[in-house]
Amino acid sequence: MRAASRKVNRVLVIDVGGTHVKLMATGQREERRIPSGPKMTAAKMIRDVKRLAKRWQYDCVSIGYPGSVIHGHPVHEPYNLGGGWVGFNFVKAFDRPVKVINDAAMQALGSYQGGRMLFLGLGAGLGSAMIVDGILEPMELAHLPYRNGKTYEDYVGIRGLKRLGKKNWRRHVADVVERLKNALEAEYVVLGGGNARHIKDLPPDTRMGDNRNAFVGGSRLWEKRTQPFGGNEKKPAAKRRR
Repeated sequence: MRAASRKVNRVLVIDVGGTHVKLMATGQREERRIPSGPKMTAAKMIRDVKRLAKRWQYDCVSIGYPGSVIHGHPVHEPYNLGGGWVGFNFVKAFDRPVKVINDAAMQALGSYQGGRMLFLGLGAGLGSAMIVDGILEPMELAHLPYRNGKTYEDYVGIRGLKRLGKKNWRRHVADVVERLKNALEAEYVVLGGGNARHIKDLPPDTRMGDNRNAFVGGSRLWEKRTQPFGGNEKKPAAKRRR
């Protein structure tokens, strides 16, 4: 059973990707996009987003970040983007409350329909998150060993798709889904990410996600609930007085 919730804020949701930064705010019908890539620094993203969202009304901001996030802060610079993300003050830049969460976790949150769900994002790499009875846990499964000295990401990420071809890639996706589902005792798996569209036949207990669920997840981060969606909503610890 999902926890009771209600929306209390107008949220600007930003989904940061390797090829595009996508954004949408509460009350808007269509997302807006900005090309990203190796020159997309944190500061440039803020400038571009504020320009596109200038006429939108929002009280707070959710950012889906393509990398590890701990207590609302990126801990590594993104692989496919420019620099300046670690330590960037997003709250000051937007002059509003901001929550930063791993991008796969944000899409997982928007895809959740109760129970024990494993989310796998098939994109440039392999994003992953688990939600158990409403508790969200971002995961880093991509770099675990899989076969022949290579990782899960090497086989089901974009490099694997290009190296193996679609037919063999699909076979490995099905194998990875089964392995991870069984290991984590998930009741069902949701496949998201840009390359999920290449899947023809879904493995058992698996459904296709929708990249737009990232916007749902970003909004859910600000809902008041009787049961939280995990640790990414924690505020940074206050500085101790000396």
